[in-house]
Amino acid sequence: MTDALPAHVPVELLSVRVQRDDSLHSVPLNRVVHLDIILPPNYQQTSTVYPQERLPVLFLNDGQDLPRLRMTAILDSLYQKQAIQPFVLVAIHAGDRIQEYGTGAQADYMNRGSKAGLYTDFVLTELLPYIRKHYRVSTDPAKSVFAGFSLGGLSAFDIVFNHPDRFAKAGVFSGSFWWRSKSTEAGYRDETDRIMHDLVRKGLYSPTLKFWFEVGTSDETSDRNNNGIIDAIEDTTDLIDELVIKGYHREQDIRYVEIEGGEHNQKTWRKIMPDFLMWAFPKVNE
Repeated sequence: MTDALPAHVPVELLSVRVQRDDSLHSVPLNRVVHLDIILPPNYQQTSTVYPQERLPVLFLNDGQDLPRLRMTAILDSLYQKQAIQPFVLVAIHAGDRIQEYGTGAQADYMNRGSKAGLYTDFVLTELLPYIRKHYRVSTDPAKSVFAGFSLGGLSAFDIVFNHPDRFAKAGVFSGSFWWRSKSTEAGYRDETDRIMHDLVRKGLYSPTLKFWFEVGTSDETSDRNNNGIIDAIEDTTDLIDELVIKGYHREQDIRYVEIEGGEHNQKTWRKIMPDFLMWAFPKVNE
């Protein structure tokens, strides 16, 4: 069933609506968490015609970067092409970014990510209930997606992987999967000291989870083992290998996009954003 539209309003004139929400004060983070909510076209109309309808939802780290990502223009284009299903986007502005993003289980060797556990607590116990109360979003984990960029991508993956009861898909743009428990001077080894890889090895397989990864060939220049492959690519593909060993199907459960010349910036990420959104919220045949 398609959403009813007023007969006098052409679909192409409808656009997304951005709503600033500064009402959520987090206890574990001890700060107001600024949110930008992007509502799909016809959100108000569907709430009147189908008041019980609850939409899929995307939680996005580094929500302050929406303008540089040109997210509203991307979404308007995809909706006009009817390339994605309607969803609500919750863009979470970063606070103490280097401490709040990371892996909830442990900080890195420099104690970065020391508040990542608190950030996870905020997401699960405060953000999800707040969004579900104030916006018409689904409570179904299968319709809940979390994504992020760089450290925010590491954070999104960590939250989704460890909480399949809350989310079904993770999107990671240039994820910081180099996150490690030892410095190179202290004898760091790829095989044992990359934190997220180790957490995946020790974690549980969930048949409901799916993952999307992007890396650019110019994401960085570092090459720890001098094998001609930059660390950003190798850290990501090694993590994918760990997921496959864990039981995830390389083609069915995982999408990996490598962008030739892609860099570690919003310009590259906005270029590939439509691919991610069409993967996360594919158009449903009515």
